[in-house]
Amino acid sequence: MDAVTVPATVPLTGMRGAIARNMEQGWRVPRVAQSVEVDVTALQALRAAAPEDERVSLTAYVLRAVALCLREHPRLNARMREKDIELLGDVNLGLAVSLDDGLMVPVLRNADRKSAAELGREARTLAEGARAGTLSAGSYQRGTFTVTNLGNTAIDSFTPIINSPQVAILGVTRVAARPVARGNEVAIAPMMGLHLVFDHRAVDGFPAALFLTDLKRRLEAAKEL
Repeated sequence: MDAVTVPATVPLTGMRGAIARNMEQGWRVPRVAQSVEVDVTALQALRAAAPEDERVSLTAYVLRAVALCLREHPRLNARMREKDIELLGDVNLGLAVSLDDGLMVPVLRNADRKSAAELGREARTLAEGARAGTLSAGSYQRGTFTVTNLGNTAIDSFTPIINSPQVAILGVTRVAARPVARGNEVAIAPMMGLHLVFDHRAVDGFPAALFLTDLKRRLEAAKEL
């Protein structure tokens, strides 16, 4: 088999250059990471109970739950400015989309006012548009919080870089069967990882932990989703 020829260098120009600058800016943020596992048994049952033509992905439910929790925890729905923290009224979720040559983050606007089905459809449309290069510049603007999903990989934990000037980002990892304690017995349950990284200048550890705890409870209860 012939060897595959690859370029000796990748220029930091265009999209790759913009990503490099944004990641460097985000890396300078004094950040803290917190993680939790979520039992998605009830969420999978909710999804399975929906008619097949109306069934949405687990990611759509996560987006819906995140948006609702951000209404209750506005300190994470914010932007860092030079001399203050701007708490934002709208919940606009950035959705990280992997491309062959980079990463783009189109925005789901007013996500807290949309159903999981609506968010799922819009997320698919935005992802397809980002990969095809057909989205307008406005589709990537005014995000207030970002969600990045590695659920289709074998990764169980990671610490995503904050999409500055936003103050927090949530990483989602795969659903895997794991042993869990239920009362005095051990059961096998589908567990999903949630990994929150936040700017400690804007949010302290305990309020961030409350947000992540509420998100876990909302997903495990599978209510209002």
